[in-house]
Amino acid sequence: MSDDIDRFIATAPPLRFAFAIKARVAPLQDLGQTARGHRRIIDILGGEVHGPRLSGEILPGGADWQVVRPDGTIEVVARYTIRSEAGALVYVQNEGLRIAGPEILARLSRGETVPPDSYYFRTAPRFETSEPSLKWLERATFVGVATRAPDRVAIGFHEVL
Repeated sequence: MSDDIDRFIATAPPLRFAFAIKARVAPLQDLGQTARGHRRIIDILGGEVHGPRLSGEILPGGADWQVVRPDGTIEVVARYTIRSEAGALVYVQNEGLRIAGPEILARLSRGETVPPDSYYFRTAPRFETSEPSLKWLERATFVGVATRAPDRVAIGFHEVL
């Protein structure tokens, strides 16, 4: 029995691509050093959602609240709303980490585009909706694979099976 359990817990679960977002973002607001850390806020201006399991738009009004750790790691907490093609609303809270070397961080801070594979940017989103056909979003775990450009963020959401 123990061998079966060990094998089960050591096996990586498969992922299934669900959808991607491309969010337009405003310029960074740098609040500086606060009691929590170096705080930054980036407003979400809107965007698009496309994929095999969900399509629609990102509504304006959300934001990404960030804390930059002393080692340069960026903790992200984004909150925003998706409106599906059918008009259903989905609340998204997407938390994660962006990690890069000093040179890449400096380029990103200057608003330059860098190769997505030159840094680590992963998220763990949670969804809430009252729409029965979208309840699968609340009953699954997802991993977001993200990239940052000067005026947008793109994230592919993959359902853990």
